[in-house]
Amino acid sequence: MLSRVVHSLSRRYSFSKITSKVWLYQRSIAPFSTMPGSEVTIGTHDGCFHCDEALACYMLKLLPRYKDASVIRTRDQKVLDSCDIVVDVGGVYDPSTHRYDHHMKEFKETLSTVIKKSGYKSNIKLSSAGLIYCHFGDEIIKILVPEVTDEYDRASIFKKVYETFIQEIDAIDNGVPMFDGEPSYYISTNLSKRVARLNPTWNGPKLDPDEQFEKAVALTGEEFTYFIQHAARVWWPARSIVGDAVLGRFEVHPSGEIIELSTSLPWKEHLYELEEELGVKEPIKYAIFHDNNYRVQGVPVKAASFICRMFLPEAWAGLRDEELSAVSGIPDSIFVHSVRFIGGHKTREGALAMAAKALEIGKSIESGHAETNSK
Repeated sequence: MLSRVVHSLSRRYSFSKITSKVWLYQRSIAPFSTMPGSEVTIGTHDGCFHCDEALACYMLKLLPRYKDASVIRTRDQKVLDSCDIVVDVGGVYDPSTHRYDHHMKEFKETLSTVIKKSGYKSNIKLSSAGLIYCHFGDEIIKILVPEVTDEYDRASIFKKVYETFIQEIDAIDNGVPMFDGEPSYYISTNLSKRVARLNPTWNGPKLDPDEQFEKAVALTGEEFTYFIQHAARVWWPARSIVGDAVLGRFEVHPSGEIIELSTSLPWKEHLYELEEELGVKEPIKYAIFHDNNYRVQGVPVKAASFICRMFLPEAWAGLRDEELSAVSGIPDSIFVHSVRFIGGHKTREGALAMAAKALEIGKSIESGHAETNSK
């Protein structure tokens, strides 16, 4: 297992170096229009439009066979039946005839049920955006980031974009709450809300709904393109660097529970996967890296959490400069956040000393708790 993962990391390192040269986000790839352009037609519903079908149309028109297609917005079933592909309307989900509606009572498809492969996990019901992404996403990724030629790399990018972008659109369109109970506040600036704002208002100026829909398609497309390119050219190339850090962790500290990253980069999700792939027995507790100054950060229990596997010491919380240096016993310390998930030092050696001392204190506390619990 170890040799396979090491070889895989080595193979992908060359991809990391190549893509680091072309990471810049391209704001647009080509002029976009939903207006009639050929005999090929994409059907979707008229009336109030939503984020999912706007994005579905954008994704389809990235494909060579639909690039010049006309988008027909209607609920006339006879017209829809004549379309080459239909999204978000029509009452049928049938990939063999290119019908991609999700509004039927019996429809329960998710990423996991459409892509029946290991690692494709989601219980969120798909919208038309999710359906088109599941069926055509790999082909679209090849078009938007042609330098990604490896199937494993594309699959990783595909899953990342679904989890961080498409899934949100699916959930919002299908009315899936983020959690049980009422939220403390509501988000009114997400992509779905911004698309909704493009619909003509009941008491506003008369706008052409099809022209407004075209704006919605362009808006969703810009964000979709960003997420694909960012995942491929920023997030994924970081994996080889995190892999090197995990493999070299015992050179940083004899415990193997502290890693050193060569720079500040997206590391958390990669770390969890690499720990599992490499069979890391003792979970890594801290990462040190350079970002203006040197940082020591507790590894969170999951990527978006501020709950750490092991926090920095409580006695350091919220302290800065001389006071922190005096309490920690580590000169030139800069700060520790009041929540204790991150701290800073002027030097690499000092950041490592902070991590090592925090690990020692944390282990001592854990051992004391274990003794207490065993009595």
